[in-house]
Amino acid sequence: MASAPQQRADALKNRETILEVAHDALAESPGASLNSIAKRAGVGAGTLYRHFPTREALILEVYRHDLARLTASVPDVLAEHSPLDAFRRWFTTLTAYVRIKHDLGEALHSAAAQEVISASWPPVTAAVQQLLDACEQAGDIRPGIDPADVIMLLSCLWRTPDTPDGTTQATRLLDLAITGLR
Repeated sequence: MASAPQQRADALKNRETILEVAHDALAESPGASLNSIAKRAGVGAGTLYRHFPTREALILEVYRHDLARLTASVPDVLAEHSPLDAFRRWFTTLTAYVRIKHDLGEALHSAAAQEVISASWPPVTAAVQQLLDACEQAGDIRPGIDPADVIMLLSCLWRTPDTPDGTTQATRLLDLAITGLR
């Protein structure tokens, strides 16, 4: 059986650009149109629709793309920051991504969306485990903390408003949670 042809380099670049632009556009306005995203990405609507035939397909791929980048970022964040600071920064970024998802509301309630969200759980849990392991080794937290418990505990962060007051509240909540992990 012949393998599927590899996408051309320009097609891959277009896809990546669309995902980056869509992330920003959806963060700014959950109702951003596909045509406005295509225009901002510097591609025609046909190019966008070839990669993402529906709005839902684009939104789901942005979500999957964001979480894949975030979970892969753990080693770099740990290399650049102390374990506890890396933990804080990583969860702050996760919070921003999940807020975008929540703002999209109905767009993420289909069976396909639930499948993508469920598939994100294992890599996110593994990333949190890496952060917890580093914090434990540094003596910042007590041993044996379950990463799934931490995710559930910190889910309060993405329920805070995306405002300066909400950011302040999220920081306080993160501090409270870290105190509980010690």
